[in-house]
Parts: sequence; C-alpha cells; structure tokens
Amino acid sequence: MKRLLHIIICLICCVAITPAVAQISTERVMSIGRNALQFEDYVLSIQYFNQVIKLKPYWADPYFYRAVAKLNLDDYRGAEDDVTECIKRNPYFNNVFYLRGVVRQNMLNYEGAIADYKEALIHSPANRELLNNLAIAYVQSEQFEAADSAYNELIHNHPSYAPAYVTRGQFYLMRGDTIAARADYNRAIELNKNMADAYVLRAMLSIKCDDNLEEALRDMDMAVRLEPKRAEYYINRALVKYYTDDLRGAMSDYDHAQLLDPSSVMVYYNRGLLRAQVGERNRAIDDFTEVLKREPHNYLAVLNRAILYEQLGRYDEAIADFDTVLEVYPEYVEALFSRSEAKRKNGDMRGGESDFSLAMKLQEQQKKNPNLVAEASEKALDNVKARQESDKNIGKYDRLMVADDDLAKAFEPKYESKVRGRVQDRNVMVSLQPIYQLSYYERPNELRPANVFSDELDRLNEQRAFARRLVITNDEAMLESDRIAEHFASAIAYGEAIDKGRGNALLNHLGRSIDLMLLQDYPEAIQDLEVVVEHSPNFMLAYFQRAVLRYKNLEYQRAEAALNGDKATSKQGVVTPVLLDNVRMQYDLMYKDLTRAIELSPRFAYAYYNRANISFALEHIDDAIADYNEVLRLQPDMADAYFNRGLAYLKKGDEKQAREDLSRAGELGVMTAYNLLKRLGE
Repeated sequence: MKRLLHIIICLICCVAITPAVAQISTERVMSIGRNALQFEDYVLSIQYFNQVIKLKPYWADPYFYRAVAKLNLDDYRGAEDDVTECIKRNPYFNNVFYLRGVVRQNMLNYEGAIADYKEALIHSPANRELLNNLAIAYVQSEQFEAADSAYNELIHNHPSYAPAYVTRGQFYLMRGDTIAARADYNRAIELNKNMADAYVLRAMLSIKCDDNLEEALRDMDMAVRLEPKRAEYYINRALVKYYTDDLRGAMSDYDHAQLLDPSSVMVYYNRGLLRAQVGERNRAIDDFTEVLKREPHNYLAVLNRAILYEQLGRYDEAIADFDTVLEVYPEYVEALFSRSEAKRKNGDMRGGESDFSLAMKLQEQQKKNPNLVAEASEKALDNVKARQESDKNIGKYDRLMVADDDLAKAFEPKYESKVRGRVQDRNVMVSLQPIYQLSYYERPNELRPANVFSDELDRLNEQRAFARRLVITNDEAMLESDRIAEHFASAIAYGEAIDKGRGNALLNHLGRSIDLMLLQDYPEAIQDLEVVVEHSPNFMLAYFQRAVLRYKNLEYQRAEAALNGDKATSKQGVVTPVLLDNVRMQYDLMYKDLTRAIELSPRFAYAYYNRANISFALEHIDDAIADYNEVLRLQPDMADAYFNRGLAYLKKGDEKQAREDLSRAGELGVMTAYNLLKRLGE
C-alpha cells in the first residue's frame, strides 16, 4: 500500500493520479481525518480534510467534518461556511442542519439557528438535544411564549431528560421566578445525581436568593467531585468559601483553578486580593502582575499592586503604578492620597504636598456638589463583596471578581454526535488511565508532576538521532498546525534517508514511526517498527512502542466501526473485546510485545503498566492486579497504577481495597478518583 506521506505529497503538489488511486488516496486521508476528529485532534483533522477537499471538492463529507472541527475550535464563521458548502452538495446529509443551527446559535444568529433546528426536526422530530437547543434559541431571541411551548413539548416527550430542566431553570431565573428555577434544578438532580451543572446553578441560586451558604458549599463540593477538571467550578466554590470567611480554603481553590486554566484573569486577580488580605504581599504582587500580562489596561489590578508596593516600601514602583491609575482617573481621591504618602516616604516632600493638596481640594468639591462625586465613591452605595467582571468601577478594586450574568453563557447550545469527542469515552477502556508511549510532546500538569525515567530512553536520547528529545508519557499534547507540517516534512526526510542509505537505518525507521504516529497513520507507523524489531531483536523500546501503536490502531478501527454504524461491533454504544473478530488477536500481540519488553528490561515499569491495561481489557483481572503490583513496587508513587488497580479491585468486588487505591490516586493527583469515590458512596 502506498504510504500516506506519499499521498500527501501528491495532494500538496497537485500531481496527477489515476482515478483508481485517487479513490484509494482520498478515502484513506478522509478516514484518518475522521479518526483525528474522534480523538479531538481538531487542528490535525482539518489538515486532512483540507487535502480531501482539494482533490474532491464536490464531496459533502469533508466539509461537514471540517465544520465539526472548526466548531470545537470556536471558528464559528469558518464552521458555518463549511456546513453551508456541505448542504449545497448534499442537503440530506445526516445532522447537517442541526450542526449549522448550533454554529449559528454560537454566532448569536438566533433566527438562523431556529430555522435550521426546525428543518432538522422535520427529519428527526424526537431528537431531544435539538428540541432543547430550539428552546434555548427562542429564549435568546426573547420569543418567550415560543420558548415556553418548546420546553413544554420537550419535557412532555422526554420527562426524564435532565438537561431540559437545567436550561428551563435558567429561563425561569432570567424572568425572576426563583421558586420555579429551584424546582427545576432539584428535578434535574433527582433525575441525574451526577449532573454537575445543576449543582453549580443551585449553589449560585442559594447565594443570590437565600444567602444559604452551607447549602451552596455542599452543592459546589459535589460539582467539584463530579467534574474535578473544570476550573470555573473551583472559582465558584472559592467565592462561596470567601463569603464564609474561609480565605485559606478559597485560595486553595484558586490554586487548583490556576493549574487547570493558567490564562484566567479572574483567578489571578481574586487570589491576589486574598493573598493581600492574609499578608502574602509579594505573592499578591505576583498575581496582579500576571493579570497585567494578560490585560495591560486593567487599572484595578494596577491600583492593587500600587498599594502593595507602597506597603512593602517599594515606593518608586508604587508611584509609577499610581501615576498609571491617575492618568485615567485623575479625580480619584484615594489614589491621590496614597501617591502623596508614597512620595513623602520616598523623600519627595514637595510632590507629596502637591498631591495631598489636590486630593483635599477635590474632596471638598465632591462634598459640596454630589454631581462631581468621583466614580470611586459609588462603592459606598452597596455592601456587596464582589463585582461583575465587566464592572470597571475603580472604587471596587478590592472586591472579588465574578463572572457576568451573561445569557449567552447561561444557555450554551449542545451538539451531540458520535463524530465529536474521544472514542475512548465510549469503550471498555474509558475508565482506565491511559497507556504510556514514546512521544516528543507532553502536556504539563502541576497537579501531577512528571516523574518518568528510563535508562533505555536516556541512552537513546544521548544518540541525538531525533529533532527532539523523546519522553514517556500518557498525557500527550495535541499538535499545533506548525508542528503538523513539521512532522510531515520530518517523515518525508526520514523516508529519503532510508531510500538513500543515509544515517542509521533503524533509528530512521523509528523516527519516521514516531512522526507517523503523531500524524495518526498507525498502520504505516507499525510497519516501520516491524523493520526495527526484525533487525534489532533486543531493542526493548521497539517492542514497547509497537504494542502502543497496535493499541492505537485498534482504537482507530473501533472509531471507524462506530462512525460507520457497524451494529456487529457495538452494543449500546460500548465496544467490547469479544465483538470484533480481530480484537483478541490484537490484544494478544500487544501482550506478547510487552512481555518481550519486560524480559529485556525487567525494571521498566511502564511495560508492566501497559500490560496490566491489556489484561484488564481481556478481563484477566488477577493478571492485571499482579502487574500493577509490580509497577508500584518499582515506582511506589505512580498515581495511574493506583487508580487502575483500584478499578481492577472494583471489578473483583473488593470495594475496600478499591477505595484505598482510589484515595491514594486522588492524593497523587488523579482528580477523577474523587469522582469515582463519590459515586461509590451513593
């Protein structure tokens, strides 16, 4: 079979090919693109769909799938254009109007979304996600009677659909009916005790209407347990803790939120305020500096930092920040008084007196004429401890920031489809922590610092045969577009070196295999490793990586089966080993490769770990536990092994041991362990 990289070269260079080869090529590229989409590699999938469109511009499929990828990347305009092109080519394409409705709703084109949803409902009248999105669109376009009718129809037809009660609760809350809103949130939780959003909304309602902070905190605790990777949940819980004067607890939640979302201005700002309150002034300055890196014109952060600089005796920096604030708010009396004091302490007595005199003059003018009261004085009109994110009133600089009550955020249209999301989330291996692999890329995770090492890998990296240093990881980072092009070029370069006999042939094959793996061409990547193993039968990492690629290729085959609606390979959305003819054989090959790797390197913990995952998939639970035991003997702090062994004990019915392992996994940073422990407690 012609290599994919050769196919891509032909497509890019517009080389003429025969119709038969074109058919094979486009189907192959299309297949890999859909696979990349399944595994949420949206940028990579777009690159493949681009190539299909170049060669077969009359096909509807690549436009549709590229639109799904663009939707997930928030490129709504590009997604709308692609769905429209798909409709031009095939208006009967499954879910095409549903998808465009979601895209248009995200673009605030509510009338267009409503029209698309109505068209989609002609073909799928019982689709509850469609009905829910239609109701939301009516709310957003202020067609409230139509929204009421849509919700009534939805709940009449699907009385057990919890998301309908959540969004209708938001609709009631928007209209001021807090009793009806609470009833809907309660009903959603009755129907689905694991629906985190319902707990969050009920907690916010408790704060807003009842001042019932204990109940709000219980709801936020539940939401965090259910979805421990949602930064906004930690932010919301921190607010509740702040209202109960648990400042340390609030800061701890902001720490977690910052790890999950390092770009959040709200996290840095609010944590800076709390750090200042407990006397951690230098760390508070660091937080406000981070805010200003992201929002250079955030004058509230500048003012907070100025005050902290003055308290620490860093008068030059304090004066510079006060100058910045007063350029924009020249009549802000408090800043003038503060700058006056900083100048005096810094030895500038004349400047200090000048600022003090001006501040006194402005203060007298404001007392005599209420219309001249500076914006800052508005803070005295309420005793609220927080301010809306959009509220830039300089006088509220010392209040925690909370998200705006934004209707667009409250009602988020959903697109539920089997082409979106990781295929692992629908198969037997979903609950296990993933297998480890060789790669160039790893996502940083401060909750679980990398502690991966291998003598064999160190020796391989010392040869400097690859453009980047290889790592062993089970949390691989997604490729950006420039990296995708780089690895296509690298694979081509390795191929040329192999053809011309340049360099170390085995390392060239290994390097190309890793490039092809990153580009998700697993069958061709396996072929390269076959060559490595054949000519270097004692190369442990080759066996280890070949097992990884066989696993990934099996997932690829499952994704294709799911996309094609293959009833012989799926049951109720779950793919199990016995339902694919070649699955057990593939697992056996993986097991043999990993066993050989262990024979060659008995202290290589990651081979035991991967083999344990394979045994779990084959339902050889005792074998899996034995391998996890060996992993933890070699690496006693390996969080993933504790988590997976906990699941294995659950499979055996040993809940006591499972709880111990899951608790230890949670301590070591596997936040989903707490989710599972919560469910065990029900």
